[in-house]
Amino acid sequence: MYEGAIQDLIDELGRLPGVGPKSAQRIAFHILSADPADVTRLATALRKVKELVRFCTSCYNVAESEQCRICRDPRRSEEVLCVVEEPKDVVAIERTGEFRGRYHVLGGAINPLEGIGPDNLRIRELMARLGSGEVKELILATDPNTEGEATATYLALMVKPMGISVTRLASGLPVGGDLEYADEITLGRAFEGRRAI
Repeated sequence: MYEGAIQDLIDELGRLPGVGPKSAQRIAFHILSADPADVTRLATALRKVKELVRFCTSCYNVAESEQCRICRDPRRSEEVLCVVEEPKDVVAIERTGEFRGRYHVLGGAINPLEGIGPDNLRIRELMARLGSGEVKELILATDPNTEGEATATYLALMVKPMGISVTRLASGLPVGGDLEYADEITLGRAFEGRRAI
């Protein structure tokens, strides 16, 4: 539609997840009209993230050194390990302030339709960590969708023979939600996960 550099920028922005053609065009023209110092800061931040950020050698969370800050924290329990799909899930759990154990980031979920099987995830690395004998409880915090459930079921079957307690995050109704808007699966899970008060 456009020519040269502006079309190249629109095309590259359009390759980002969640950015459609219209959004890519809007962002490109915003960058075009932005102050050059702002654009330079953005370009520097993009370059720095590719140069400095890597995956933690222990849990595979994002880090700027060999280990992430959570793995370096001696106050975290070695006995409880929470398995998540992506680094952004670690951030979500950390915001609660409820979990004081360690993490393992799989790098996705089992999804045969996309060609992602157990060998494409960091399951071998998880099993190696569990083999040390330090972990007493494994919390499966994969997404409550088909892929996340398949991944959790697969991991539970692999880990149960090791004698490690395997738990799954409860799922159910969101705070502030109305029952009439809840789907059948969510409402069913809320009933399954009910607790005494």
